[in-house]
Amino acid sequence: MIDMLEMGKTARRAARQLARASTAQKNAALLAIAACLESEADSILAANDLDLADARARDIGEALLDRLSLYSRLAGIAADVRSVVALPDPVGETIDQETLPNGLRVSRRRTPIGVLGVIYEARPNVTVDVAALCVKTSNAVILRGGSETLRSNRALVKVIREALHAAGLPPDAVQFIDDPDRRYVGELLRLNEYVDMIIPRGGASLHQFCRENSTIPVITGGLGICHLYVDASADLDAALNVIFNAKTQRPSVCNALDTILVQESIASDFLPRVLDHLGKHGVSFRADPAAFGLIGADARVTAAGPDDFDTEWMNLTLGIRVVDGVETAIEHIQTHSTGHSDGILTRDRVQAAHFVDEIDSAAVYVNASTRFTDGGQLGLSAEIAVSTQKLHARGPMGLRELTSYKWIVEGDGHVRP
Repeated sequence: MIDMLEMGKTARRAARQLARASTAQKNAALLAIAACLESEADSILAANDLDLADARARDIGEALLDRLSLYSRLAGIAADVRSVVALPDPVGETIDQETLPNGLRVSRRRTPIGVLGVIYEARPNVTVDVAALCVKTSNAVILRGGSETLRSNRALVKVIREALHAAGLPPDAVQFIDDPDRRYVGELLRLNEYVDMIIPRGGASLHQFCRENSTIPVITGGLGICHLYVDASADLDAALNVIFNAKTQRPSVCNALDTILVQESIASDFLPRVLDHLGKHGVSFRADPAAFGLIGADARVTAAGPDDFDTEWMNLTLGIRVVDGVETAIEHIQTHSTGHSDGILTRDRVQAAHFVDEIDSAAVYVNASTRFTDGGQLGLSAEIAVSTQKLHARGPMGLRELTSYKWIVEGDGHVRP
């Protein structure tokens, strides 16, 4: 039995202690975490082996196995922790300041959010990523990973807590719900007295459950039905390379491409090239009637069903629709996108500007792969999630997005008239 109320109280106490830690102390703790990940690699990978064996026995599929595996990734995870050390500490930063006409000196100062609850599935590397970012920003965190990663997360959290203790910081700044019973998720979502923000990282059902059941603000994101529109003016060789990268570079992640929209005047030339280039790398296709009429004779092509354009594939499946122009492409994206990452491939600057103005996704691309929606790729070095909502944070959430602020008002005996 886990006492979630006590876990919340403990996290709040740890957050207050962590808020007093210096940047040097936090960096020392992060370096200790990285070193422990390397020194304890054998025990971590042994735990991961057991999780992988159970997952294979349940035949969960290659995409989820890829997310679950720590093999060949642990050294990179440790390196990512060290990269957080090099980032500026946002806590205590003055955002802006001014002196008002009445002489009051007003500024805003960045502060930790406090306690985060992070709920995620299938990716044990998230355990380390989240812990590192929370330590750097002086936030405590309660982690709840998926049942399929229980042993891996248990091993990782043990290492993290030991490193925090060795560095003189409160181990309870990182806590783990070490039980797969789903009732604990419901209890976490109601700890509003102690938890300040919930970040779910998983499927649509998890996000919906959190939105409907949480008494704590929820940052939603990580669901990506991502599109690229190929305009008639596009450089088709470059477009083919971008589509190939966006679809195949890592198909199981949220910024991988799900649907291409192709302008009808180039479709008869371009779609066979897409089929040939991506098809020989294992990609299969779901085509709307117009696209199916052009390439449907190929065994790798299936007529799109009623829900296919609302599906985040997370595998080597690509939706294709032929459209009459940018307006229809925009309408399709506005109807089917989750607001994650959508783009246009074009040499027409007017079309590009119009597309960027109309598409209100967290990341909008012109002539680039959607795979760049990532904290490391966009200059944040690390991220805790990709937010697709519009309040507080949007897109990749790095260190600054894990802070709030307080107003500092200084006077000289000022009173309000």
